[in-house]
Amino acid sequence: MRPLVPPYVETLKAYVPGKPIEETEREYGLTGVIKLASNENPLGPSPRAVEAMKNAVASVHLYPDATSFHLVRRLATHLGVKPEEVVLGSGSNELIELLMRTFTTPEEEILLCQGSFPAYRISAQAHGRPFVEVPMREGFRYDLEAMARAVTPRTRMVFLANPDNPTGTAFGRKDLETFLAAVPKDVLVIHDEAYAEFVDWPDYASGVELFHAHPNLVALRTFSKIHGLAGIRLGCAVMDAKLAGYVHRTRMPFNLTVVAQAAGMAALDDTEHVRQTRENNHAGLRFYEQELPKLGVTLSESHANFVFVDCHRPAGAVYEQLLRRGVIVRPMAGNGFPTCLRISVGTPSENARCVSALKEILS
Repeated sequence: MRPLVPPYVETLKAYVPGKPIEETEREYGLTGVIKLASNENPLGPSPRAVEAMKNAVASVHLYPDATSFHLVRRLATHLGVKPEEVVLGSGSNELIELLMRTFTTPEEEILLCQGSFPAYRISAQAHGRPFVEVPMREGFRYDLEAMARAVTPRTRMVFLANPDNPTGTAFGRKDLETFLAAVPKDVLVIHDEAYAEFVDWPDYASGVELFHAHPNLVALRTFSKIHGLAGIRLGCAVMDAKLAGYVHRTRMPFNLTVVAQAAGMAALDDTEHVRQTRENNHAGLRFYEQELPKLGVTLSESHANFVFVDCHRPAGAVYEQLLRRGVIVRPMAGNGFPTCLRISVGTPSENARCVSALKEILS
C-alpha cells in the first residue's frame, strides 16, 4: 500500500489496549476474570452520572450542544478558571491530537520522554510530526534537565505526563517551574495530569495552577480515572484563552455526545464518589506496597491508581500465567520495559487475588 499510504503511517504501530475480560474468558475458558490492566475506576461510574446518562438517552436523536455550554461552565467553576480557558475533548486522546494538529507543522519537532505514555509518540507519527525521545533517569523518572537541554529551534511542543503513565512516578512544583523557565515561550508544554486527583503529595503542582504565569503551558485532565467514565470518552484541556480559540477552530463540531455532557455534569457534583475512589486507591496502593516486595519484585513510587512492578525476569511469561489464573494486568515490553508489569488498583478482593496469583507464579 506504500503508493497510497504515507511512509509514517505505513510504519506506524497502533496503540495496544488492555486485554478485554470477555476475550480472556473466551480464550482461556474461564469465568470471573478480573481486569487490572487499564487503570479504570474499580468502583465504577458515579451513580449520579449513571442516572444522568439514562435521562440523556431520550435526547440522542438530537445533535449535542456543539459548545458543551453547561459542562464547560461547570468545569471552569470546579477548576477555578474561566470558561474560555477550557476546551473539551472525546477523552484526553482527542485533545492530544487537536493540540498537535493546531500548533505544529511537519517541519517542527515534538519532544517526548522515552517509555512514557505511548499515545504521544503514536499521535506524533500519525500526523507525520518528527519527535525526539529523551531517556528516563534512574527510578523510572522524567529527566527534566535532559529534556530542557534537548529543546532546539525546531522544537514546538513538549509532552510531560505527571504523574507518569506507566511508571506512576511524579515530579514536583520546583522541578516543573525550573523546566518551564528553561523552555522558550514559543514552545508549548503539555502537562498531562490524568491522575492528578489521586496525588497525595504537597510538592505536586497542577498545570491548572500555573498556566496563568506560563501562557505556553497546557494542562490535560480526564474523566476516565477518578470519575470512572472511561467508556464515555471525556477529557478537558485548560490553557490560555487565545490558544483555546485556535483549538476550537480545528476541533470537530459535536465532538462530545449528549450522554457524555450529561455524565460529566453529574460526575463533577458527586464528591462522595470521588472521595470513596480516593480512599479505595490509597488503601490499594498501600496493600501492594506492603505485599508485592515480599515476592521479590520492585515497585516504583506511584502517585497514580496503579503500580509499576519490575519482576526482574521476562514479564511476558508472568503476564501469561496471570491470564491463565483469570487476572489481566499490563505487560510493559512495548514501552521498553521487558521485565515490568503495570497493575491497576482494584477493589480489596481483586488486589488480594492478584497478589495471591503472583505469589503462586513467582515462588
